[in-house]
Amino acid sequence: MSAPTLGEWLEQGPWGLAMSSGFFGFFAHAGMVAALEDAGLMRPVALSGSSAGALTAALWASGRSGEDIGEELASLRREEFWDPAPGLGLLRGQRFADRLHKALRVHDFQRCRAPLALSVHALQPWRTEIIAAGPLVPAVVASCAVPGLFQPVTLNSRRFVDGGVSDRPGVAGMRATHRVLYHHLASRSPWRRVGSASMAIPDRPGLTALVIERITRLGPFKLHLGPIAFQQAREATRRALDQPLLLGVARVVAPEL
Repeated sequence: MSAPTLGEWLEQGPWGLAMSSGFFGFFAHAGMVAALEDAGLMRPVALSGSSAGALTAALWASGRSGEDIGEELASLRREEFWDPAPGLGLLRGQRFADRLHKALRVHDFQRCRAPLALSVHALQPWRTEIIAAGPLVPAVVASCAVPGLFQPVTLNSRRFVDGGVSDRPGVAGMRATHRVLYHHLASRSPWRRVGSASMAIPDRPGLTALVIERITRLGPFKLHLGPIAFQQAREATRRALDQPLLLGVARVVAPEL
């Protein structure tokens, strides 16, 4: 019996969508979501994510489409989130929070169109924790608080940073009973060592991974390249939907644009 294609796997039953951390990888996540919508397959029963994955998951769960998210991100300018201030990180994060509040269609987990669980990393004790209820903005900002770039976020008198510190895949909040489509951002952040276990695809029953290689790398000074990364992920995902899964992984190379 031949392996199903990624598209066939998505049609076989309910699935949750998990999106990984990855430095400014939200353009690629949005392009992937847009491709699933183009194919009529974007029907997750739950979403989870860390950092860039948390941001994209929250925007979609709040009611925005992949195309819409891509347009929103393309309009982002560095000065809209650039607020240097003294502290344990370059940026205070308040401008990011304000911009996010405008971008979200709803502002509470309970009003999202699908259950949403976001990974954050607690500084004390040092571990992954999941936020799945309450206001969206502080949870997303905490999950995106890249150490060194953003200052830790204080929630209920405790400090949190980027969920990707200890849950790069962003799967910790996904129920064990769910089949999972995991969008893995393959590009390695400079602060992760080569061969880091956090870059591996999670070994989890029922998980199928989509890995897109060679997507244009972004950063706060390369936001103008975001639409390219979005379109690369969109086109690569379209191709992946028709490819047979090999050991539960759909692996494609981003087109040059």
